[in-house]
Amino acid sequence: MFKKLKNLLNNQKGITLVELLAVVVILGIVSSIAVVSIGNVIQNSREDAVRADAIQILNAAELYVSQGGDDEELTSTNETLIDLLAREGSFEDETWSVTRNADGQLAFTGSANAGSVRMSFVQETVQDINNAERGAFIVGD
Repeated sequence: MFKKLKNLLNNQKGITLVELLAVVVILGIVSSIAVVSIGNVIQNSREDAVRADAIQILNAAELYVSQGGDDEELTSTNETLIDLLAREGSFEDETWSVTRNADGQLAFTGSANAGSVRMSFVQETVQDINNAERGAFIVGD
């Protein structure tokens, strides 16, 4: 009985320092790739939020006009239009305006920060914003 126990204790196997270092290096590589990927996902979501806020402003302007509001007063200083919005979002402290384009559609003009980049919209309709490629409204690098 003691002989079996002694053999069991002598048969212990473990990992070597080289194996441990290899695992640590692999984990470091995987984690660095994950950090970069997560950073890209966060930046993309910030850009999507700015686009969504621009669309929200256009929708609020459309509601304002449909309720009898004046087309000429669709700016960031219009208190009634601002009340239709939540007074929050990317364009809260920015100057923006909504005008009618040549086709008679409401078009948004303004810019806001989206994380590490600035996004700018010039006479963009809801359809223009939705159909644009990723990064289409980014100004500079």
